[in-house]
Amino acid sequence: MYTALRLQRKLKQRLRSGDTEIVVVTPEPYMTYQPFLPEAAAGSISPRHVVVPLRRVLSHCTIVIGEARSVDHAKRTASVVTLATDEEGTGSREIAYDELVIAPGSVSRTLPVPGLAEHGIGFKTIEEAIGLRNHVIEQMDIASATRDPAIRDAALTFVFVGGGYAGVEALAELEDMARYTSRYYHNIRADDLKWVLVEATARILPEVGEAMGEYAIRELRGRNIDVRLDTRLESCEDRTAVLSDGARFPTRTVVWTAGVKPAPLLAATDLPLTERGRLRCTPHLAVQGVDHAWAAGDAAAVPDLTAAEDRGGAQGGGRSEGRGTGRTGAVGDMPPTTAPNAQHAVRQAKLLADNIVASLSGEPLKEYRHAYVGSVASLGLHKGVAHVYGRKIKGYPAWLMHRAYHLSRVPTFNRKARVLAEWTLAGLFKREIVSLGSLEHPRAEFQLAAGSKPPISGPPNGKRPISNRPISKHPNGNHPKDKAPNGKHPTDRGPDTAHPDRGRRPDTGRPDTDRGPGTDRPVTGGPANGVPGSGFQDDRPYGLPDDRSPEPPKGWRPEDRRPEDTEEN
Repeated sequence: MYTALRLQRKLKQRLRSGDTEIVVVTPEPYMTYQPFLPEAAAGSISPRHVVVPLRRVLSHCTIVIGEARSVDHAKRTASVVTLATDEEGTGSREIAYDELVIAPGSVSRTLPVPGLAEHGIGFKTIEEAIGLRNHVIEQMDIASATRDPAIRDAALTFVFVGGGYAGVEALAELEDMARYTSRYYHNIRADDLKWVLVEATARILPEVGEAMGEYAIRELRGRNIDVRLDTRLESCEDRTAVLSDGARFPTRTVVWTAGVKPAPLLAATDLPLTERGRLRCTPHLAVQGVDHAWAAGDAAAVPDLTAAEDRGGAQGGGRSEGRGTGRTGAVGDMPPTTAPNAQHAVRQAKLLADNIVASLSGEPLKEYRHAYVGSVASLGLHKGVAHVYGRKIKGYPAWLMHRAYHLSRVPTFNRKARVLAEWTLAGLFKREIVSLGSLEHPRAEFQLAAGSKPPISGPPNGKRPISNRPISKHPNGNHPKDKAPNGKHPTDRGPDTAHPDRGRRPDTGRPDTDRGPGTDRPVTGGPANGVPGSGFQDDRPYGLPDDRSPEPPKGWRPEDRRPEDTEEN
């Protein structure tokens, strides 16, 4: 977006005259400012202020909401799948171009950890950030309501994998939020919450230097956060996080922030790539050995021209990973390149736009050169660390510097003003502690009222998919007393035979909310209005211990409801 925004300003006259057209292909109609995701998850910033609407900002550009599947630069065409592709049934759309700019960013890098795909939660998008916030508060609701100590402990245990910016800031902000939220629960104290940070290397936040990284560890451990270094996640099957040091944590929350990798689109092009899958670029941000192709940001491996001038670096001047130096180390015949972070991406995007304009005008191109000035990181409200221009800063000044820097970098004055206003109001009023998990399925209530099956939520949204296999401590998963009137066990049914009015009482047609105090399942022990077994399986959060409910009465149909029973009281 930064490149398109600058090109729009530079080529304003050409765009108005129709001589030039800028086409932006993007999967979403907005750009997310990712450094604000932890604060959005903590409720310090509204989700809509973390994103920038592209159609309003790029008013002189053509916005195509879709996904580029491949690029054939030899033919100057890109294959794009749009939202209308499935409806039209015409397949992908070919877009021709003269100049190509590739800046798809990166995606989460996952490892073949058993159970990760089923139970893990990412932290790369605004949807994931808000979903994680709702999930954390929902787990506190579950812990407050259950009488089962095992369920309570698992609900109040949160495991974060990855000690970089995303993992540390997300954990610190959410721990701060949950600690504050716990004061409004009568049976949950802040000390009941267990937070675990798992990092495979010997340090966290390498970007801020070794000293500030050690300070961050002390700060987190001082808040009863279990920081485990040189440790890996081995498995998270059966809702249990198993670590390489032998520790086991029954948990319903595993957040994966262990690094990123280049977007899959890069492998579907005919452009040269590095061994790590990034585009080989020149210091002018042009793709190496190719005309009319440009790249910036996480997708571009841009030579770091300041490498020879840098005498610092947390790991010997960037010989291996270069973490803490603002560059990645030399690989094969590639010299050290700039690190895939926001500091370089924003500056590269602006220079890239300038070079494209210069190329169209036949003017000389400029080289990208930016000395890494340092890094800042938030550790929660009023807490942070920073290593800027060689100076080490911690506590409140570092947190204030973190906010000031990112406020200056978020695009458009509109977003800057809104974020600043929210920060000001947050200092005057209390935190918001509301979970809006129902937003993930806005039609669920109407579908239930209409008699259709409500949607089944998956683990990333914090909801539990319905399973035919009961979770029970009894042999074969069946409690001896849990028998339906027909003598069969309530779960003895086919995989897709859930009753259409699941979650409603057959005698009244109303939602089955008759639950015993502190229980997690409907009370179905006795008949209601002469109809035995009046409770059906409902859509409950992921990981609750029971999915069992009686079958609907034989011969009963939804049409048998009486009108007076379906009216609202």
